[in-house]
Amino acid sequence: MATQAATPTRLILKDLSKKPERLSPGHRMCPGCAAPIVVKQVLSAIDDPVIAFCATGCLEVATTIFPQTAWNVPFMHSAFENAAATCSGAEAAYRSLVRQGKLDEKNVRFVAFGGDGGTYDIGLQSLSGAMERGHRMLYVCYDNGAYMNTGIQRSSATPLGANTTTSPVGKVRPGRQGVRKDLTAIMAAHGIPYVAQASPHNWRDLMQKVRKAVAVDGPAFINVLTSCNRGWRHEAAKTIEIQKIAVDSCYWPLYEVEEGRYKINYRPKQKLPVTDFLRPQGRFSHLFRPGNEAIVEEFQRRVDAKWEHLLKMAGEAQA
Repeated sequence: MATQAATPTRLILKDLSKKPERLSPGHRMCPGCAAPIVVKQVLSAIDDPVIAFCATGCLEVATTIFPQTAWNVPFMHSAFENAAATCSGAEAAYRSLVRQGKLDEKNVRFVAFGGDGGTYDIGLQSLSGAMERGHRMLYVCYDNGAYMNTGIQRSSATPLGANTTTSPVGKVRPGRQGVRKDLTAIMAAHGIPYVAQASPHNWRDLMQKVRKAVAVDGPAFINVLTSCNRGWRHEAAKTIEIQKIAVDSCYWPLYEVEEGRYKINYRPKQKLPVTDFLRPQGRFSHLFRPGNEAIVEEFQRRVDAKWEHLLKMAGEAQA
């Protein structure tokens, strides 16, 4: 699919501060939650009209408590599993009306949001279908690594060793076992025009990626690390700090895939050990007890292997 004419990517804080709030304050998201930060950055990056779609989850539940809503754009909530299908259907209907001359082309942008439970797991089929069909839409996953809305159950995005209500720490198992799903790579394998990973601590990087994503003539996907202080068990004030450490330790690399070409957007000058990311979070506190050293070593090995693979995909040599 061809890419449209480049959208201006220069971001000036003074100009952004003057834009109307597309997600208003006063919602019921937890203090310290990164999800509304992500949504505000995504919506602020788009200058055109937006129609937002949302899977069931914390974001939908806490921003649309009847009879109020925090959304200042047209908003549609469907079921847990079909936010991408709903978004793609609305996009198809809109394009049809434009072709029939019943609507003027106004560059309306269709953006769907979903947590990792509704994206990695329950909504993966509808997301894959929407991407494969080539709808002009952006899907943003706010990845907090578990089903936080329903009690902090593990998802396929939950990291190794994490303590959740369905992967509890006990005498038999020390937290979540198995390999964490790499959804960003799965989306890149669909061959869509634009795929990226981002973190709200680097707002400029995230917002530039959103601008690129809505400029392509086809589907785009952005996976955004989104701390949940209730599930991650850290102080609310440390949300942004911990997300920065996640990037600096290469647990969550910032990169993009444009038309199949990988590009690393940020390379730490000094790669931090993954323990710097794990230690501030209560969900990993058990890993620092005697006898769990092998799990921490395996966690580090997996992070290192993923980073080395990404460097190869981007054509960069390891320093």
